[in-house]
Amino acid sequence: MSTGGLLLVHAHPDDETLTTGGTIAHYRRLGLPVTVVTCTLGEEGEVIGDRYAQLVAGEADQLGGYRIGELTAALAALDVAAPRFLGGPGRWRDSGMAGTPSAANPRAFVNSGDAAVDELVAVILELRPRVVVTYDPRGGYGHPDHIRAHEITTAAIEAAAAQGWDVPKFYWTLTDADLLRQHTAALARRTVDELPGALPAGWRLPVEAELAAMSTGGVTTVVDVSEVLSAKRAAFRAHATQVSLAPSGREFALSNNIALPVLPEEHFRLVRGRRGQVEADGFEHDLFAGLD
Repeated sequence: MSTGGLLLVHAHPDDETLTTGGTIAHYRRLGLPVTVVTCTLGEEGEVIGDRYAQLVAGEADQLGGYRIGELTAALAALDVAAPRFLGGPGRWRDSGMAGTPSAANPRAFVNSGDAAVDELVAVILELRPRVVVTYDPRGGYGHPDHIRAHEITTAAIEAAAAQGWDVPKFYWTLTDADLLRQHTAALARRTVDELPGALPAGWRLPVEAELAAMSTGGVTTVVDVSEVLSAKRAAFRAHATQVSLAPSGREFALSNNIALPVLPEEHFRLVRGRRGQVEADGFEHDLFAGLD
């Protein structure tokens, strides 16, 4: 058991790669212990293409088990030994999007109550992480399971502090609005300059409302992940039911075929603890800054 490292709490397999894959690979490259806790198996996820279509909840309902394998491969690409599921694999089920019948399932993660908090407290007391990362209060883009992950992580950190381990630094993972728009604009220019073939067939650029839904402000900390993008791209490829990576490796898309940039930075907001050294650009550049 390695203590004192980085703990990330994510809702579904693939979330760890989409928002924090570069950060995971970066700190593993530095030799720090990294643990990813995943709260569900992602059973209600949509899939890409016909190859996996019969795995979904309305058919064989085997997608969750399949995604364990995808998560295992993605974490291996990021140099994390194995997945860890909150309460064990299958304890809580993917709740689906807001308003869908899946949220009424008693096993849905949104119905996990105090038991989910208790399970995460046990993980925190076992690992004693110096840094914990999860989503902001709106869950990044509003998915109920992301919001629930935020709620239980916030509660578990408070409870663990009362039981012997006060997490020194707690962050929310964010997508910086300015950088997202900058890279999306560059992609739009390439679709003009490099046609045909700048994007895979069927993909499209995001519209402004979609960018607004995906981006946030209040960034305090920027982690440069440019040197580990190959690992992040490999993790994207591992999540083949959920993510497609463009041949260029510069863009990816989910099942909606909206092209998004693979960013060279990942962004965070410190919400507990003290910021370490702030650089000339006004940001921390290390989640562990200021810690011994």
